[in-house]
Amino acid sequence: MKRSRDKRSTITKLFLGNTHVHADHVTGTGEIQKLVPDCKTFLSARSNGKCDIKLHDKDKLKIGKLEIEALCTPGHTDGCMTFVCHPLRLALTGDTLLIRGCGRTDFQQGDPHLLYRSVHNQILSLPKDFLLFPGHDYKGLSVSSVEEEIKLNPRLTLPEEKFVKLMNELNLPMPKQINKAVPANMVNGQVELMTEEIKKLVMETAKIH
Repeated sequence: MKRSRDKRSTITKLFLGNTHVHADHVTGTGEIQKLVPDCKTFLSARSNGKCDIKLHDKDKLKIGKLEIEALCTPGHTDGCMTFVCHPLRLALTGDTLLIRGCGRTDFQQGDPHLLYRSVHNQILSLPKDFLLFPGHDYKGLSVSSVEEEIKLNPRLTLPEEKFVKLMNELNLPMPKQINKAVPANMVNGQVELMTEEIKKLVMETAKIH
């Protein structure tokens, strides 16, 4: 049992999840897990990555008094998930749906048709007042809503075939860290499980000695 820094509360259980196997950074979940007793990690079963809890579509995860619903939302990668908390009326969309945008679909078994259907069938079908929190945003924003994205998302308001054409013509450069981030994240960011080559790349970037 670890006491939090402000000494006003005690952490007795910690859940660490990833919405997908990331290609642009190495997750810290594996290393945090070493520091906190009873810490559990979770990830989509479709990703085939290492974790304690492998989630399938519509699985429920009990965290304290809250229940989180896991929705499979492939398209950016084959193993993307969106986590929905109905009592709080919000969803964590990872890189599947961004604010006024969406994740790219040209690597890690990405598929623009799948992404379009994931967003419309799993996320934008939620009640319009649900808040949406993406994995990141390049303009410093942090939250949108189902209603806003239905009205204002320039990509996802397109018909499916026009969306697919747009995504297939983006021609974006590959993420700079993809060659180390993906294999490192497949083993939950646990350094001791990485190959020597990947471990060296990760250590050099993090400047861990």
